[in-house]
Amino acid sequence: MHDTFLEYVLDDLLRKELDITQCTFVLPSKRSGTFLKKHIASRLEKNIFSPDVVSIQEFIGNLSDLNQASNIDLLLLLFKVYKESQIEDSDDFSSFINWGQTLLQDFNEIDGYLIPATDILNYLSAIKEINHWSASKEKSELVENYLQLWKNLETIYNNFYEALLEQKRGYQGLIQREAVKSLENGVYQNTQSNPIIFIGFNALNAAESNIIQHYLEQGNSHIYWDIDSYFLNDPIHDAGLFVRDYQYNWPYYKHGHKIETQNNFLHDKNITITGVPKSMSQTKYVGQLLEEIGEKEHIDLTKTALVLADETLLNPMLNAVPRNIPEVNITMGMPLNKTVLYSFFVNFLELHLNVSERGWFYKRVLEYISNPYTLTLSTESQGTFAQRLSNDIKEGNLLYINAEALSKYPKAQELLSVIFPEDTLTPIEWINNCLLLIERLKIIYQEEKNALELEYLYRFYALYNQLKQYLDKVDFMGELKSIKNLFKQLANMETLDFIGQPLTGFQIMGMLESRNLDFETVIITSVNEGILPSGKSNNSFIPFDVKRDYGLPTYKEKDAIYVYHFYRLIQRAKNVYITYNTEPDVLEGGEKSRLITQLLTDKNLEEHITHTIATPKISIDPKPLIQIEKDGQFMEDLRTFAQNGFSPTSLTNYIRNPIDFYTRNILKINDLEEVEENIAANTFGTIIHDSLEQLYTPLINHVLTEEHIKSIKNQVPEIVQHQFTQNLSGVDISKGKFLLVYNVILKYLHNFLEDELQQLKRHEIKILALEERYEELITVPGLDFPIKLKGTLDRVDEFDGTLRIIDYKTGKVEAKNVKVTDWETLITDYDKSKAFQLLCYAYLYSKKHGKSDVQAGIISFKHLSKGLLPFSEDKDTRIHADTLATFENYLFQLIREICNAAVPLTEKID
Repeated sequence: MHDTFLEYVLDDLLRKELDITQCTFVLPSKRSGTFLKKHIASRLEKNIFSPDVVSIQEFIGNLSDLNQASNIDLLLLLFKVYKESQIEDSDDFSSFINWGQTLLQDFNEIDGYLIPATDILNYLSAIKEINHWSASKEKSELVENYLQLWKNLETIYNNFYEALLEQKRGYQGLIQREAVKSLENGVYQNTQSNPIIFIGFNALNAAESNIIQHYLEQGNSHIYWDIDSYFLNDPIHDAGLFVRDYQYNWPYYKHGHKIETQNNFLHDKNITITGVPKSMSQTKYVGQLLEEIGEKEHIDLTKTALVLADETLLNPMLNAVPRNIPEVNITMGMPLNKTVLYSFFVNFLELHLNVSERGWFYKRVLEYISNPYTLTLSTESQGTFAQRLSNDIKEGNLLYINAEALSKYPKAQELLSVIFPEDTLTPIEWINNCLLLIERLKIIYQEEKNALELEYLYRFYALYNQLKQYLDKVDFMGELKSIKNLFKQLANMETLDFIGQPLTGFQIMGMLESRNLDFETVIITSVNEGILPSGKSNNSFIPFDVKRDYGLPTYKEKDAIYVYHFYRLIQRAKNVYITYNTEPDVLEGGEKSRLITQLLTDKNLEEHITHTIATPKISIDPKPLIQIEKDGQFMEDLRTFAQNGFSPTSLTNYIRNPIDFYTRNILKINDLEEVEENIAANTFGTIIHDSLEQLYTPLINHVLTEEHIKSIKNQVPEIVQHQFTQNLSGVDISKGKFLLVYNVILKYLHNFLEDELQQLKRHEIKILALEERYEELITVPGLDFPIKLKGTLDRVDEFDGTLRIIDYKTGKVEAKNVKVTDWETLITDYDKSKAFQLLCYAYLYSKKHGKSDVQAGIISFKHLSKGLLPFSEDKDTRIHADTLATFENYLFQLIREICNAAVPLTEKID
């Protein structure tokens, strides 16, 4: 048994007495070629020139004199050809790019499988015509345009093919078709005297298959399949699907040649299958696994590979690799659109696509300035503008950010002019601004010597320069919108290639990078349906049955490719670890892969396999209530707080939850308000309070008359509008949800004033004070520092000679909230907080004016019909001196508890 397939091939060539230095080796990928060279080198006694080792793509490329064109060049050329076709109402570029990519893939397959394009494209056109056949003779314009594309498809294909040949360029399928033609025409008949050795192929398209067979027929070439007899001889095992087909159909095998199989799969191996909840946890689990592997003497890390079926896990995986693994080699591509830097540029683009004459919409701005890269740019020397701008947006409730708002950050003006330029950006300006941002980031990361970030930056730098070149060539990219799709496509197609020293250290790779390579220890992650195999995504315009009829690969064949890779990986391995996600996410694929089920139900593997589900250790401890001891610092802060004054709200905060009192009132941690697109309850209340104050202020010390009320009713709209701008700058109340809120407030105030008019018919009301602040120093027995009590009374009036203290509430208030039957509840039950507040106001008023016998009540705007809800004890709604004396006792008791260093603050749970 050989350690690896490549060594087996070299030994077999030796047995056939072929001089390996004279052979040309053709492999599926360049990477496997690197490993082959390593094995050749280790067998040689003397120095020689390396034999030719090429990938199949290079080999076929050499048979035609065409160069592979980049994907984006192909798309631009295809668009040009499409535009020049007979289609009257053709798509613009940004729409085209959404389907052009798929069409390109279909052309590529048609050519690679050597299908006469005329046949299949006309057949497609006919199918579309039948599908859209309808009883009415007239086709709608939409259907007409749609059918026009299909009718013109053959012309588009032919013109595209011709245009590429003229430029001596092509896509893979086209180059393969041309290579087959040149072999058939005898251009390359006998130029090849060296034996050609084809190694480790699996799924070949018709062109590759024809070319390989052509050389095998010549007699001096050989082909080696890495296929285990276990799969090949099983008529339904997908891992052998393709090779069984070649064994059965190729003349080479019909004329006596045999396929030499490998026999490693059933050798002793340990397979551990583990279900782990969520993708991220898989990386953590693999991290722990690697740590254990790193400590085992008998496991050779250079013969260990981690294969990520879901390549987006590369970044988190890198963070999870433990320190005891000295060398890590990554050989895989990470699509650029999976990087954080990509989101930085996309956010930047979205920012400019959502700009209006009022400025940049705050949500996009917040999204952009909270991106890690913006925060990196927002250095001290830039006056940390990102953090400040974020606060200013929230505090100032800025729905749109304009030049005036940005002028507050003088240190960052130069940078801000790149991010928020004055004029609308054209695509080329957007690219230039992105390049300027890359330049700034580059300087920062060079100082930090952050190689990985610089690599990311470089890839985007190259991408933008590429985009720039295309913009020079084309004239259909006038708007930023059209570059959006192109940028997204490019970032999707381009990968950040990590190329390590493939011959040393522990390897991290994608599924396709593992071709032809063998490892003793293999870890495969994300083995879920929809990821491995990747499922029925049919990214093609050619329907399933047409593909089947013409011999094009369908999802069944595509699945079989992954099945082959999967089994080939574990075929020679001694230790196999497979993980899958037990909590399949709708977007990330489904339940555990059928490949796992297949392994688990295989009788021959029973003794080698263990299957477990990794569950995090969960122990539910009763959460202890938070307790905060009142240390010296706390008491100091409390003294300062007491000097500034206890307000009724701060005291009721304590009643609700002492920890709330601590965070809000002592530490002053206020949740930074969110920007209000919808109005918050407290802002709504503030606008009503302030409007009433403004309306009634001219009437202080007057006995109200009906004329007074009628005249202030007329001012309501204007005053509310003014209060809106005071409290919510940047809000437009002429439309949308704020218009509704504005009307609700008008309605509330209208109803309130109507109610006041009704009262005036039967009662005399005199306004004494509005929004008046009261402060009293009180001495609490047992405390050695003075306490200030403070509060703002919304309105004080005289109602038929009775003094009334009124508190406005826009929230829900019920009569029971202002009634006290058991005094103890006043300082223990938050439900009584409204009663507590009213007593505080009455207490403050009587301290200042020496008056008791007052009435204190709440007017609830939600229930205006209930009128004033007065504080009451038993039946009496007045607050007398003895009521205030009782209240004072409880107030002192509460303040003493707050100020008692021996009583810790203990959390209350609602």
